[in-house]
Amino acid sequence: MNKTKNLIFNSAVRVFSIKGYDGATMDEIAMSAGVAKGTLYYHFKSKEEIFKYIMDEGMRLTQDEIDTSLENEDNSIGKLRAMFKGILILVHRNRDFFKVVASQLWGREIRQFELRDIMKKYMCDIEMYIKDAMDEGIIKKGNSRLIAYSLIGTFCSSAIYEISVGQEDIKDTVECVMDCILDGLKIRL
Repeated sequence: MNKTKNLIFNSAVRVFSIKGYDGATMDEIAMSAGVAKGTLYYHFKSKEEIFKYIMDEGMRLTQDEIDTSLENEDNSIGKLRAMFKGILILVHRNRDFFKVVASQLWGREIRQFELRDIMKKYMCDIEMYIKDAMDEGIIKKGNSRLIAYSLIGTFCSSAIYEISVGQEDIKDTVECVMDCILDGLKIRL
């Protein structure tokens, strides 16, 4: 991402997180980025195009971080733990971006459908790790899709908590949430 696009990306995220999609304007994004309106329109034809860019780029960066966190994990529970830990740490570091994501998950606009399609990929990955953990006998057998959606619900609540409270040390939040989730799914011996 070039320097100007990076400035616009960060400024658009900040403006969307404060004003919401509907309240944000191209003028505010340009002013926040410290670029001329013409420069903004050179890179992006509309607010919708900027929004799509920040979602695509932000989710790509998120996926890169998740992929990196999964590299050293060799079992399904380790992968689930690493994935959720990585996401919660990203939420902690990029609160404004995740406020924008959370605000756009529901609704009937094209951008909201596109965002939900991106989220479905994460759901499939989580469901796969859950199925693997069930097959390995690590967690109880059950409806892996329902469990995946329940985990995402817990994650979303934790992310909202993190955005609202903003702990200085994210490790406590990550460990508390992961212990609650994983202990509830383990097979009792």
